[in-house]
Amino acid sequence: MRKNFGKKSWLYPMPVLIIAAYDEAGVPNVMNAAWGGIYSDDMIGICLSEGHKTTKNIRATGAFTVSVATAEQLVACDYVGIVSGNKEPDKFAKAGFTAERSEFVNAPLIKELPMTLECELVSYDEESNHLVGRIVNVSACECVLTDEKIDVAKLRPITYDPVNHRYIELGVVAGKAFSDGKKLKQ
Repeated sequence: MRKNFGKKSWLYPMPVLIIAAYDEAGVPNVMNAAWGGIYSDDMIGICLSEGHKTTKNIRATGAFTVSVATAEQLVACDYVGIVSGNKEPDKFAKAGFTAERSEFVNAPLIKELPMTLECELVSYDEESNHLVGRIVNVSACECVLTDEKIDVAKLRPITYDPVNHRYIELGVVAGKAFSDGKKLKQ
């Protein structure tokens, strides 16, 4: 038997995306967003309200970064989701983040977050608040690599549980993609 909950914005896993952009004066701002994901081979789609300082910065500069929130930086990642850059001009630094300029786009990398998508703004729809960005580069700190590949056990990404309002750490391998299903092939 199933229980019906009605129309909800629930889906598992929901990534915890940390979005960063410079303003026109080169000051970094950052926010936490859960409604986003890969849109096509080289694009990411994120739902961002136009009132966010980070959204305004992205629209002004045409660039942004998307870092994967980690268990190690959970407190800082949550902080940037509950404090507005419109009210706290030093939000980036108060989170304990250090900005490093991306060599691919005019946006900040966050030194403390080891995996980042570096993106150019493609479009922003004011009616739906849907932002689309072209992924120009993916960068990762060598500290989360094993055999030159990103190692999820070292990265320790977190996801958002929208039902219980918790963060969940990913990391347990459940199977081998494009392989385990072969057991059912005839």
